[in-house]
Amino acid sequence: MIVLSRSLFERIIDAAEAAYPEECCGLLVGRQEEAGIFRVSRVEASRNLAANGRKERFEVDPRLRFDLMRGLAGGRQRIIGHYHSHPDHPVEPSDRDLEMAWEPELVWLIVAVENGKAVGTSAFFLDKEGRRWRQIGLDSEG
Repeated sequence: MIVLSRSLFERIIDAAEAAYPEECCGLLVGRQEEAGIFRVSRVEASRNLAANGRKERFEVDPRLRFDLMRGLAGGRQRIIGHYHSHPDHPVEPSDRDLEMAWEPELVWLIVAVENGKAVGTSAFFLDKEGRRWRQIGLDSEG
């Protein structure tokens, strides 16, 4: 399960709606509290650097990621996942998402957006073999 505050959840939703009809993306920072429970403490928005096809793909700014990793080094928090939107597509991971997934330890939080409005949100892990998605719980506490 992934747990995040209502305000962080709303920031992700706002970013997804604002980026429409393109995909938004960003990183989730936090820590694992116990087996299978990840708490998000920060959301870092990224520009979508996909060279083309930003309506169907995303690329997180590597500078943002490396700067964040350096800033978190030695602490209890780390990058625990990323988020992106699916404009006019289902909230499930796409075939392209599977092609781009290479870190099974990271959470994938996906926001489905239709006609500029968020209509669904789900979180997933990739299995260790990198072939199947496993949906996990999502709690946006108030």
